[in-house]
Amino acid sequence: MKKAVLAIAFILPLAACTTQERNATIGAGVGVAAGSAITGDATGAIAGGLVGGGIGAATAR
Repeated sequence: MKKAVLAIAFILPLAACTTQERNATIGAGVGVAAGSAITGDATGAIAGGLVGGGIGAATAR
């Protein structure tokens, strides 16, 4: 239950964002998760977040 409430608290503010901001946020989140899972350290998570955020921002319509 705690995780669901926390997820809603993080996702709900995205409703007020523009499409580009929303895509960048989602891309960064996925990038952090992927970078952390692949490398297992903070440097990989940061790099993944930067790359994912950049790609998310670039793909906005």
